[in-house]
Amino acid sequence: MEKEIEINGVKYVTKDSIKTVSPMAESLEDKKYVIARTYSAGVFAGYMDKKEGKEVVLLNARRLWQWAGAASLSQMAMEGTKIPENCKFPCEVSRVELTEVIELLDVTEKARLSIANVPIWQK
Repeated sequence: MEKEIEINGVKYVTKDSIKTVSPMAESLEDKKYVIARTYSAGVFAGYMDKKEGKEVVLLNARRLWQWAGAASLSQMAMEGTKIPENCKFPCEVSRVELTEVIELLDVTEKARLSIANVPIWQK
């Protein structure tokens, strides 16, 4: 139920009565940050929102198009990149639905911060 107040003929709704439906508004603290390798769409890092079979939905996800400073995705998930300036990670997208995930790796906090700090690659 909305709480309204009227001031000088203008109706206002109190902030605590507004419900947001955007997934971006949800807290990401309780979601696991993962690297997802797909069959044909590439590699993504983000917060896992949903997993059903081979389908995974990630929030605040970056495509890991090209990386340096990690020998494998396993090392990337554990340590991040040691050469962020040689990585090509485009900007985050708010949501991506991946339909053919063939590998999921849990990411450490150190690695998550490393991925987040790679400059946005763009053309």
